[in-house]
Amino acid sequence: MRPLLSIITASYNSEKTIAETMQSILNQGFINFEYLIIDGKSTDKTVEIIKSFEKQFQEKQISYTWISEKDTGIYNAWNKGLELAKGDWISFLGSDDIYLENALKKYAKNIDENKSADFIHSKVKLIKNGKTKHIFANKWNWSEFKRNMKIAHVGSFHNKNYFKTYGKYNEDYKIVGDYEMLLRAKNNLKTVFFDEFTAEMKDGGISNNYVFKAFSEAKKAKIKTANISKSIAFLDAYFSLLKYAISRLIK
Repeated sequence: MRPLLSIITASYNSEKTIAETMQSILNQGFINFEYLIIDGKSTDKTVEIIKSFEKQFQEKQISYTWISEKDTGIYNAWNKGLELAKGDWISFLGSDDIYLENALKKYAKNIDENKSADFIHSKVKLIKNGKTKHIFANKWNWSEFKRNMKIAHVGSFHNKNYFKTYGKYNEDYKIVGDYEMLLRAKNNLKTVFFDEFTAEMKDGGISNNYVFKAFSEAKKAKIKTANISKSIAFLDAYFSLLKYAISRLIK
């Protein structure tokens, strides 16, 4: 039977976290899904851990596929996953993220009620040192989204038809390709938000170089994909950098 959901995890040297990620998937009270791991040729024990879970997925009769080969970044890995995915709805769960109890049941229910949607998302907790640092709970609306990405990608499922219409991830982006992907539909994006927690993502901290690159890529996506004026995109980048600098000074 064709699975309703496809869950894709990209991993690279994730030996410290990936077992918890995979266990959170096995703990779901729902099995109409497939799980795909796209590993970037890890050099630690990640692949050993991935192999060790094969029997558990088999016992639960959950389709489990993994590959381990070099890639050029997370969006290259996600695109490989999209090529393999058989489900009607697709999510991307990080190798240091987890699904909460009954998350997939909640998604399946909302999908059943909103089959024509492009994107269904929920509340997500950002965790640092075991404590909730931030909660993502924003409903999508175009006027805000074209200026700022305030939705946690990990707490969402994408209709496979969206990718058929708008294409795969643009691998020129290394950090904000998920944002650029959702900008393509502009205000035609059909979204559904449900007010429940489904996932937790760990805050591992980002170096200054990555922060600057993220703001630069977001500016590029706004101009090229969302058709925002260069002046507005530059102002957004400037104020984002300013807020980041102030937050660092406060810390």
